[in-house]
Order: sequence, then C-alpha cells, then structure tokens
Amino acid sequence: MLTSGALRAHLLAARLAGPVATPREEILRSYRMFAERDPQYLIGLDPEGRWTPGELLTLMADRCGVSPDPGYRTGRDLINPDRTVAALDAFAERLAIAAVGRVPVLFGTGHPERLLGFYATLASALSAVGCRVLTPAYGRCVDISTRFGLRTHTLDYVQGVAVVRPAGARGNGRMTGVHTHSPLPVRVALAAAADGGGPLPALVIGDHGWVCGAGQLGVEAIGLADADDPAVFVGEAEGRVSVAVPLDDAVRPAYYRPLTRYVLNRACLSQ
Repeated sequence: MLTSGALRAHLLAARLAGPVATPREEILRSYRMFAERDPQYLIGLDPEGRWTPGELLTLMADRCGVSPDPGYRTGRDLINPDRTVAALDAFAERLAIAAVGRVPVLFGTGHPERLLGFYATLASALSAVGCRVLTPAYGRCVDISTRFGLRTHTLDYVQGVAVVRPAGARGNGRMTGVHTHSPLPVRVALAAAADGGGPLPALVIGDHGWVCGAGQLGVEAIGLADADDPAVFVGEAEGRVSVAVPLDDAVRPAYYRPLTRYVLNRACLSQ
C-alpha cells in the first residue's frame, strides 16, 4: 500500500510536484489571458468573479503552491506536493461516493498521450463495482479551434475514456488522441446523452475543458490541472468544480501509476 508519505516522495522524484517544468513566464501569461477572458484559457468556464491577474496569482499560490511574488517573472515554478496529496485524497473520496451509489460516470481527457492510463484504470475500477461508464456521442464530429485554424475532430473512447482524434484518423495504438483544452467535446457528449434519453453522468472525471465544461453546465466534475490551468482552480473556488488536483500534467505516463494506486486504495477500489 502506498502511504501519503511515499506518494509525496514520488511526486517530488517524478517532478509531478515540487519544482516543475512549466515555466513561470508561461504560468503568468495564462493568468493574464484568463483575466482577459480569452476563451482558450477559460476552457468552458464563465467566471462569476472579475479575477485580475493578481487575484489569480493569489488563488494559485494557495491552491497549487506557485510563488505568490508578482515580481518573480522568469524561471521555474513550484507545485506544493502537500496540496497535491490533499487534493488526491478529496478526489478519492468523490470516487468512493460514486462507487457506493453506482452512479453513471463520464471520463474524458485532453491529455491522452500522458493521462489516458490514469483515467482508464479508474474507469475500469468503477465499472467493476457497478458504475456505468458512459460513451455518448461516439464517432460524433466536433469542430475545434487550433493554432492552425478550425479543424474537424471525432469523439472516440479508449478503454472508456473520451478523446478526440483528427477527422479520418483511426485508433491504431500509435495515436491515442490529440491534446486539447476545448470544452466542446464534453458539451457534445452531454448533449448527446440528453438527446438520446440515456443516463446523464452524475460525475465527470478528466481535465481541461472536460472538467470546466461539465462544471459550467452543472454536472459535478473532478480532475487534474497544471499550474498554468487557472480555469480549473477558479471553477473549484467558485463551486463549479468539486476537486482540482494540482500537478504537472505532461510527464511520462508511467509516473502517474502510483497516483492511480493511491487513489484506488483510498477509495477502497483496489482491484
């Protein structure tokens, strides 16, 4: 069994927390763009508050552990591992509640190349105890804005986890999906579930637009977020995201496996 102390040590060793790779200048830029309400940084959230860059920095220092010093402009920043462990405990608690209630759940990720295995293992564990893992809008087209302009993608599910692929691409084991922050996939999925008369998810588990998009629509959402994803933490602060777990979301996929084991054990879902 992985203890909280061992998990904390792993977070630091794997650079999931502590000094992380996300540059300070990138972090501050994301706060500025969120404050300006750039849709690419809101990722589906419509903030109730005004949220100046300074207020966001204060929030993120509290929730993530980044430096609160506005004069610190360049270099590496920090994620506090104790905050990560505490958030993973809260995340596990929500999983346990879902498992006991056998509620329908929806998984989705904008970081499939890194986080697919984390979510897929959780989906399997919840399915094993009777939760229905939903796959609405499978194969549906979604037009997403990218740095290359508007591109058509399709919504796919890999081991119960929603991802998006470029239109025409097939899952072949070499391409699990594309990186996206867009909330459009979760909106399409939730609309399809409602239109089809099937169950709506009682809980959405994911990251980026999956969490913020679901929370904005009133569906309970929990997920992972990096220090340059202020929208997820603002959503938590404003009550539309139940749990936001601060960590680096772009390290090697294998580094997330101990987190999966820890969460499943805490949720009494170890297989």
